[in-house]
Amino acid sequence: MKEHKIKLTTPEISSLWKTYMQNISNLYVFKHFMHNIQDLEIKPLIERQIYLSQTFVDKIRQIFQSENFPIPKGFSDDDLDSYAPALYTDLYGLSYVYRFNQMAFSDYATVITKVAREDIVDFFYECLNSSGKLFKKALNLMLSKGIYDRPPKMPYPRQVEFIHKRDSLLETWFGEHRPLNALELGEIFYIIERNYIGILMLMGFIQVMHDKEIKDYLIRGKDLAEKQIEIFNKILKDEQHLGNLPVSMEVTDSTVSPFSDKLIMFLVAASTTAGLYLCAYAMSLSFRKDLALHYGSLMVDIMRYGEEGIKIMIKRGWLEQPPQSFDRKTLFENI
Repeated sequence: MKEHKIKLTTPEISSLWKTYMQNISNLYVFKHFMHNIQDLEIKPLIERQIYLSQTFVDKIRQIFQSENFPIPKGFSDDDLDSYAPALYTDLYGLSYVYRFNQMAFSDYATVITKVAREDIVDFFYECLNSSGKLFKKALNLMLSKGIYDRPPKMPYPRQVEFIHKRDSLLETWFGEHRPLNALELGEIFYIIERNYIGILMLMGFIQVMHDKEIKDYLIRGKDLAEKQIEIFNKILKDEQHLGNLPVSMEVTDSTVSPFSDKLIMFLVAASTTAGLYLCAYAMSLSFRKDLALHYGSLMVDIMRYGEEGIKIMIKRGWLEQPPQSFDRKTLFENI
């Protein structure tokens, strides 16, 4: 019996396209770290990340070629100045490996539930396993170097309890608040952590950016990240938890940009999209209405910031459009 080739579904197309863009953009960030790395413990992790990102990009390119599907333009060596001095310290490079794989690992796990063609499922399983292993190595090295701030701790409950009073869980607009639960504490910690890492990234971009419009945009992004840290650290302190403190990862004094303005804007746009998604996720796990209010307000701010960035990218011809379906309505109207 003749075997018919199964075409890619829309979730498979979108997942491959997104994974391609994520990896090819960050590939040049990791290449910059590699050009300047001094720490011999961190160097193998950067090397491994470059290998994985390049491998994933090459495999997706092969899949698209076999499907006669347009290969995304993405980014190239033109978007990296290989001779630029280090913009960040080695420890920040390590944290970037940690953060990239933390996000990618979660993304690949979600993608696997949406794809069905055997070769695509196998590919994303490979992505998931490889990224998970590298994330674990980065996490362990951060712990050994003392730059991983552990999430808040809490006394273990003595027994299982059920909620018998609605006010104790939901009605927290006014009056006394119930203590934060474990789900809420964990999400607050990770929002603060990723915004610290984001601020450092933006600080580097700001000091090497010469385009005034983009520089002003990056400064507003830094202000927005600082606002989130301030809000959630205050919540932790009001609840008698220690606020999260910045760790010893730094930006150098370089004023030479390793990256093209186009790549910088893409990285910020991708980070903004991730921030919006993760705020929504944290909101879905929070039962206290005051937390929901903070998350909702911040999501509006993040969406407005992201929209402003998209306008800048469109104006400059930098925004690559995701794969689109046919406008059947227009086709029908022209018949």
